[in-house]
Amino acid sequence: MRYLAFATDYDGTLAHHGLVPEAALKALKRAKESGRQLILVTGRELEDLMKVFPEYAVFDRIVAENGALLFCPATREETVLGEAPSPALVKRLKELGVTPLSVGRSIVATWSPNEQVVLDAIRALGLELQVIFNKGAVMVLPSGINKASGLRAALAELSLSSHNALAIGDAENDHALISECELGIAVSNALPTLQERADWVTRGVASEGVCEIIEDLVTSDLIGLQPRLARHDVAIGTSGDGDGDGKPVTLHPYGRRVLLCGASGSGKSTLATAFFEALLEKHYQFCLVDPEGDFDAVEAALVLGDQQKAPNVDEIVGVLKSADKSVVANLIAVPFDERNAFLVQLLARCSELRARTGRPHWFVIDEAHHMIPEGDVKVPDPIAYAPSGLMLITVHPERIAKSVLANIDTLIVVGQGAHEAVESFAKLVGAKAPLEADYGTVGSGQALIWAWRDEPLPRLFTPAPPKLTRHRHRRKYAAGELGEDKSFFFRGPHDQPDAVSADRRRRR
Repeated sequence: MRYLAFATDYDGTLAHHGLVPEAALKALKRAKESGRQLILVTGRELEDLMKVFPEYAVFDRIVAENGALLFCPATREETVLGEAPSPALVKRLKELGVTPLSVGRSIVATWSPNEQVVLDAIRALGLELQVIFNKGAVMVLPSGINKASGLRAALAELSLSSHNALAIGDAENDHALISECELGIAVSNALPTLQERADWVTRGVASEGVCEIIEDLVTSDLIGLQPRLARHDVAIGTSGDGDGDGKPVTLHPYGRRVLLCGASGSGKSTLATAFFEALLEKHYQFCLVDPEGDFDAVEAALVLGDQQKAPNVDEIVGVLKSADKSVVANLIAVPFDERNAFLVQLLARCSELRARTGRPHWFVIDEAHHMIPEGDVKVPDPIAYAPSGLMLITVHPERIAKSVLANIDTLIVVGQGAHEAVESFAKLVGAKAPLEADYGTVGSGQALIWAWRDEPLPRLFTPAPPKLTRHRHRRKYAAGELGEDKSFFFRGPHDQPDAVSADRRRRR
């Protein structure tokens, strides 16, 4: 499943005039029975919510006070996510006769038209607070606290990512909520500005819209809405030859099964590095199997394994349980004839994790022709059946197991010789090879992308450069001190040793 968490606003979304209809409650229970986590995100104070909605325990987590309070119904544990209300502000508002006025664990709330009085009081006291509106409600909260921050805290407790969540709402304070999630939905009675922000607007109003979405969620995992999620696409370059006028070339972060190939030194690892950086910027998680230690410098990813120590599968999966951490598994210390078995074990464990959490979002195998070759070597079931978010990197596509190639839907070829690579790939997967004259010659520093099941022709593009400089195969070479008779030194003017050589002599 892609969407493992369902988050909903309360008033005006799930509830009509403060009450949840029986049909909506049944829909929530159906969503929960499908294996999904339910999160209620509301501006109400917790005690008030419990009074009007006694069935609150259907939710796995409740984010109350517009993001300032996290509550677990099963354990009744509360976590205050914001600072306590300012006593000086509360006192000042009472003195000014602001009514109604409620004070929660972190929130101070009233109703319009008291907003100007509230703003003036905050300004007069010199407080760093924010005022958030929810139709007629006026809520005062610590800076940085909103429904999105509260949802992130709830998802962290559930070991889920925002990319595996959808949210639905109706008012001003739901902008942050629906923007935080992979899929943001507005009910048809939502404010026009929220409908404009949303990826989708329901046909039904309030709880009817909630029931509508839950029905599609349980039956299809909302796959039909995927074309509306272009805001999450990951840029890998620009169309054309890089003259500055090209449009972004992107990969959709879910459901792609990519083969990245090219000759040695063509730039495929550089393109891959830029792609990993883009995934990390958008907070997608990946697990990269790196047999030769080429990707130790990927920013913000944790490298496990080095020349002396092989990575441990339990350790890798343990790191991946945190939604905000990606892993590079360096296999240099793993004997060559044991690498396929390591991959089989790692894939099995990652598949179990993905079934529970939807992560890692991408699984990447470098040197794929060595790791999953055609022949007697075992092909892990998760690879053979091509899970979403798969990238294989190779010099020799023809050596990869045919059962794996059959499920590849996107080909990326870097550098010269691309036409031959396209022809070879087409033959391997049984597709009609396009003519080079129809898509153009690929020069150095350029690439082709071909979603061959959907597009008749490959598209020429210029790959985006990574932010960090890569040092190709830097872990494969030894370092050490040579004897005096095997050393050489750079010399400066008057045949004197330069500063570095002189320093090396002193340290010998």
